[in-house]
Amino acid sequence: QVQLVESGGGLVQPGGSLRLSCAASGIIFSIYNMGWYRQAPGKQRELVATRTSGGNTNYADSVKGRFTISREPAKNTVYLQMNSLKPEDTAVYYCNAVHRRRPEYEYWGQGTQVTVSS
Repeated sequence: QVQLVESGGGLVQPGGSLRLSCAASGIIFSIYNMGWYRQAPGKQRELVATRTSGGNTNYADSVKGRFTISREPAKNTVYLQMNSLKPEDTAVYYCNAVHRRRPEYEYWGQGTQVTVSS
């Protein structure tokens, strides 16, 4: 059974930082591309950042220079370091895993809330 378990969300003031974690189980972590998406109230889910199994990264323009995605293969974990947070970063953040050659094998975490407010 595949599980993606996110943690690290919470309430932070504008300009602050948070680090999200996503622990994966039930998959061969090294052959999955991992990503973070977010969904704000009343909006569609959008890509935040992805990191392929080969190490290539991709970021939404809105988070470039502020967010960093990384992987720790020994722990089957992907992280999202978020700095200089803005109120518009408020959303539920979801972890995503997609098989690097079989995109039909795609999985989602349950989401973690990030709220940026003073």
